[in-house]
Amino acid sequence: MRNTINLFAFIIITTTLLTSCASILSGTKQKMHVSTNPPGARVFVDGKDMQIITPAEVKIPRKKSVTVSLQKNGYEDGQVKKEGSFNPTVIANIAFGAIPGALVDLGTGAWYKYSDSNIFYDFTQGNAKKVPIEDPTIRAGEAKNMVTRDNPGGTALERTIIRWNFDSDPRGGRIFWRVISSIPDHVKNTNETYLTNTPYEETRSFNILGLTYENSRDVTIEIKVTKKGYMDQVKRYNVRQAIDQQEISGFFELVENR
Repeated sequence: MRNTINLFAFIIITTTLLTSCASILSGTKQKMHVSTNPPGARVFVDGKDMQIITPAEVKIPRKKSVTVSLQKNGYEDGQVKKEGSFNPTVIANIAFGAIPGALVDLGTGAWYKYSDSNIFYDFTQGNAKKVPIEDPTIRAGEAKNMVTRDNPGGTALERTIIRWNFDSDPRGGRIFWRVISSIPDHVKNTNETYLTNTPYEETRSFNILGLTYENSRDVTIEIKVTKKGYMDQVKRYNVRQAIDQQEISGFFELVENR
């Protein structure tokens, strides 16, 4: 009697496993090739971070429908919905009367398959328009605050202290500086202003009218060192880079006039 029960149990388990054909032959997941334009997007499947960056291969659960989300810095999130269709392999279970196997297929998702194994998303089309990237180096709310005569010292930009440090060989060179702007409608070019002689070191800010964090990349500081009997030397410094480094410095090897 005991042997009969064990044999019956063995037959049931074996039949169920062997007849769940779709689960065995097709698997419960389907490999997809995911690509985007531009590449470099993070992939999520039904909200789960797959820890991959496009282009890449990803195994997606076989379901009636699945949502693949794509995230790329500078663009609105994109989504691609894949619809599962009936997997013909399941017919083998039903044809041979293996209802338990068919139920296994249904429960595991092997009942479905995706006709197309490629997922492509174009971030530059439709609603996935480009969005501005917040610059983490700019203080919140300060990106467009402009240096003006009406509110001196009112911006974080003006309160950012910059180390100015210049030297020359030989020393005693006269230091001049001026503003060179590629956006003269906002920040005007200026004439040369005498600072002092080398060596020179001081902490000061950029109190340049019209300057903002956003447009500081379009503004340059020109430093010129002159000395009688020597050729003039000029160096230029991008204002945004100087703000980030909190320094504007240089060494001038002066060359004799012959």
